[in-house]
Amino acid sequence: MDISRAEQRILHLLAQGGRIDLVRDEAGKLTDAHCYSRDGWRYTGLDMALFRKLKRRRTIASERGQPYRITRRGLQLVRSQPDNC
Repeated sequence: MDISRAEQRILHLLAQGGRIDLVRDEAGKLTDAHCYSRDGWRYTGLDMALFRKLKRRRTIASERGQPYRITRRGLQLVRSQPDNC
């Protein structure tokens, strides 16, 4: 299965120890998703459509209410690259 360049960048960042935090409104509805590197820097290339696409393909998952992390399937799909550029 091929993945887009945007998906590749997010998965590579997650494979290096990053996480995806979800932002909810007062009603509990998802409003935004923020992607952070392992150093705490926020990556702005993640939107809700891309988040849903990654979740639908089961490349990311959350356990017990923790931030979303890359799954084994996501690790298989990601190709190695020297940096996130």
